[in-house]
Amino acid sequence: MAKLSNEELLGAFEEMTLLELSEFVKQFEEKFDVEAAAPAAAVMAAPAAGGGAEEEVEEQTEFDVILDSAGDKKIQVIKEVRGLTDLGLKEAKDLVDNAPKPLMEGVSKDNADKAKEALEGAGATVTLK
Repeated sequence: MAKLSNEELLGAFEEMTLLELSEFVKQFEEKFDVEAAAPAAAVMAAPAAGGGAEEEVEEQTEFDVILDSAGDKKIQVIKEVRGLTDLGLKEAKDLVDNAPKPLMEGVSKDNADKAKEALEGAGATVTLK
């Protein structure tokens, strides 16, 4: 089997839907007995271990955009969801139909505000966490 370069692997991942990529990550974790979320958990645990009240005052830099409801204009909201993410039509429709759901996770404040503004402009109800 020919070895794929990092660029070739990234190109293959770009063509996958989020559901396909999620399934790949699960299979990868099982095959190599690893957990993709472990580094993030370790980074979050380290500040808490040395923790003082001063460290907890830090400003939040990453936000989650949660779609609470689609409102009256579901089609426009689906279009905005597709524009903000790499989801296909079916995945975007399923996400909107099953709201409240997280739409974007770990994004900057600017990106979260832009996404919230766009979705609310289409008629959706959105929460930033």
